[in-house]
Amino acid sequence: MYKDKLKDTPREALNWRLWYGVLVFGLMGAARGLDEGLIGTSSTQPSFINRFGLKDEDLSKHDQAQLLSNITSMVQMGSILGALVGFYFNDRLGRIWATRQLCFLWILGIAIFLAAGSNGSIGMVYAGRFIAGIGIGQTTIAGPTYLAEVAPKAIRGLCVTVFSGSVYLGIMLAYFASWGSSIHIGDDTEAQWIVPNSIHIMFAAVILGLSFFAVESPRWLVKVGKDDVALLNLSKLRGLPGEHPLIQAELTDIKCALEREQEATRGAGPIGIVKELFLDKGNRYRIMMLSLLSQLLSQWSGASSITIYAPEYFAMMGTSGQNEKLFATAILGIVKFVSAIICALFLIDFIGRKRSLLIGITLQLLSMLYMAIFLVSDSNVGEEDVVQSPSQKRAAMGAIVMIYLSGAGWALGFNSIQYLINSEIYPLRLRSIGSSIAMTFHFVNQYGNSKAVPLMFLDMTEGGTMFFFTAVTLLGLLWAIFLLPELSGMSLESIDRVFELPWWQIGLRGRKVAKEQIAYAEAYDRDGKHAMVSSEDVQTVERKA
Repeated sequence: MYKDKLKDTPREALNWRLWYGVLVFGLMGAARGLDEGLIGTSSTQPSFINRFGLKDEDLSKHDQAQLLSNITSMVQMGSILGALVGFYFNDRLGRIWATRQLCFLWILGIAIFLAAGSNGSIGMVYAGRFIAGIGIGQTTIAGPTYLAEVAPKAIRGLCVTVFSGSVYLGIMLAYFASWGSSIHIGDDTEAQWIVPNSIHIMFAAVILGLSFFAVESPRWLVKVGKDDVALLNLSKLRGLPGEHPLIQAELTDIKCALEREQEATRGAGPIGIVKELFLDKGNRYRIMMLSLLSQLLSQWSGASSITIYAPEYFAMMGTSGQNEKLFATAILGIVKFVSAIICALFLIDFIGRKRSLLIGITLQLLSMLYMAIFLVSDSNVGEEDVVQSPSQKRAAMGAIVMIYLSGAGWALGFNSIQYLINSEIYPLRLRSIGSSIAMTFHFVNQYGNSKAVPLMFLDMTEGGTMFFFTAVTLLGLLWAIFLLPELSGMSLESIDRVFELPWWQIGLRGRKVAKEQIAYAEAYDRDGKHAMVSSEDVQTVERKA
């Protein structure tokens, strides 16, 4: 199976320069993971609660929930702005310099947030987390875009999924750091939450330093007219001399695709690009049916709220004691991290994006449904001094297992796909702005989710909230079956053909078209020259599909 996928990829292409770039830009995924893991666990630490009045008796339960949601969601607020401006910096400065400026904002914001520990200023907490969010929001544009552009087509899914896998590396490290600090650092010192949150600065500094030895994306260099540098960088990334037929063919594909795009949009300014994104039927399908719907369905499926509020979820299912809740949360981080690795190495490129997503969503759906039924059946499980029967204890243990299973499903499915599809479905001229709009919508929904969940638990009850997440996850399953096309193994320049189909056929027949396009449009003759395909050939392919 691996040999079939890699047969057209020369051994030299899998070289250290490629993997170095994957490491640098893949690690940026940890930015989101660290924040989601650290703020959710830090807000349960006694020192943090006392410093910022999260359990102030003068506040009502709704006011306490509002304060918690304001703190946890402030990075999402900043990330909305970061995602909005991310496409500009990504296209204007290049993928590498865009990374450097976002790391600076990330470090600056976290430094302000940590400084709030000295005076208890909630304003500094908000300001610091908002500024850090601007940098963190940009990682979701710069990272996946670079990875998709430099990766050989056979392992593009693997390379981009390193970014989503790093989300769970960040979550896992965050969970264990908070658990360790709760054990070894006393409740009477701010170091209990400051020390774990300093991991943010460590990661940002490492990525910033490593970026100075990374190779700029050849596709971006072609876009800005630096063809000679693009040839040199592509040669480095593929480990082949610039005159090699494969290098020449790939560079020719990039140039031809860009020329077609420029010809189609000649004279169009920024407004024209946006109009093309929403008025062209193929592009409209990409942005509306794939990018925006994937973000809406994934963020309201409940998995993101489990990541942020994991200790509270374990408490809902009957786990008591601060250390016990944090330990259970840390194990959840391991489950998600391992699941993300399995997805990257064995699923996303080899059984395809669609099958991997269907497996993940199915696991998530079953888990959410069990937890919903359990919380409705045993509404007193999280209350203190309530004696549970043996059957209730077994059911509660099953609910805890379902939290882990939902985490595995999220890592295998939605969390990997939401970055990958946005980085590969758009043509070069629209890739940054398309990803920017998608990730802006991502953070808008994540902000709404992190703000709403504490109040949903109060107003809708815990069981009702889980039934809501179950219904959204079911809609996500139907979306994946009928609307998501399979694009594994296709070059970025050949994906356009899939979106020339009628909209109701893209999700169901896109895979067939992809196979035929790979056979026709990306075949190489014995001399290594790129095969030419006529419009009649393409029409024949689509009729066969």
